[in-house]
Amino acid sequence: MPKKIGFLSFGHWMDHPDSQVRSGSDSLLQSIDLAVAAEDIGADGAYFRVHHFAQQLGTPAPLLAAVGARTKSIEIGTGVVDMRYSNPLGFAEDIAAADLISQGRLQLGVSRGSPEQVIDGWKYFGFEPAEGENDADMARRHTLEFLTAIEGKKFAQPNPRPMFPNPPGLLRIEPHSPGLHERIWWGAGSDSTARWAADHGMNLMSSTLKNDETGEPFHVQQRKQIEAYREQWAQHEHGFTPRVSISRSIFTITNDEDRRYFLGSGERGDQFGNIDERTRAVFGRSYADEPDALIEQLAKDEALQAADTLLLTLPTQLGVDYNAHVLEAFMSHVAPAIGWR
Repeated sequence: MPKKIGFLSFGHWMDHPDSQVRSGSDSLLQSIDLAVAAEDIGADGAYFRVHHFAQQLGTPAPLLAAVGARTKSIEIGTGVVDMRYSNPLGFAEDIAAADLISQGRLQLGVSRGSPEQVIDGWKYFGFEPAEGENDADMARRHTLEFLTAIEGKKFAQPNPRPMFPNPPGLLRIEPHSPGLHERIWWGAGSDSTARWAADHGMNLMSSTLKNDETGEPFHVQQRKQIEAYREQWAQHEHGFTPRVSISRSIFTITNDEDRRYFLGSGERGDQFGNIDERTRAVFGRSYADEPDALIEQLAKDEALQAADTLLLTLPTQLGVDYNAHVLEAFMSHVAPAIGWR
């Protein structure tokens, strides 16, 4: 499968003199501009993080639709939508519309989500786990209902006296975007949830954070997660070849501005710790160095070799031009030497 490189933007904004992104308006408009710039330099994907109750990108559908209208070829996605907060049917309508506007270029990452800014924030959106569920179970239930809706299942009883004529039989969510299910990704934080994604025919999205399941280096555990996912996928007949994405923070030092921002900031090792009272996690290192040094370091990244899609996390608040430079520097000076171009 061809290797693809995209960016992952957190969409942070801050009303501070050092930030190029001062408001929600700045974040949204610059996200669109960055996607256009990424397409112009030949990147394959524009992906956006989704967080609620934070000065970051929230509801994804308007942004995805706007990027789809402004671009022609680049893939457009999320990494990831927290399905604890999503109404499956309303979300299915929004995402199908955005996919049609982009002419089938959405690559939508969904998941249980990460720790949020407020306690049980999904409650404020009107959601509660069903009896016997926890919030992770609710997210998976919402996801399966969403998948059923975008597949075009007809389930709604038509009104015998509708405002407009109905086709015969039950009705489905509209609009419908054929093939969208094959472009849904599950953000997996463990080997078991990666297998669950394979069971339900979703692509795998693995970030820079996962459950620490063996104590091994992050890239080794992530490579094993990818292998577990593909082994599980092989037990099904989903009808298409799945994709696997990983995220990395990589900064290629090519000029004095890069040196000022990032030289010496790369973390030489992974970080281990508890993200809550139940979960011990491993956070993958970041990379910041001259091209030759990066090539040597990344050649040892086992998960990078196993994946087919790489998402580079970008320092959003440094502005569109600098972030486009970060992406282009990696694609020009590093990617060809490690087999990604």
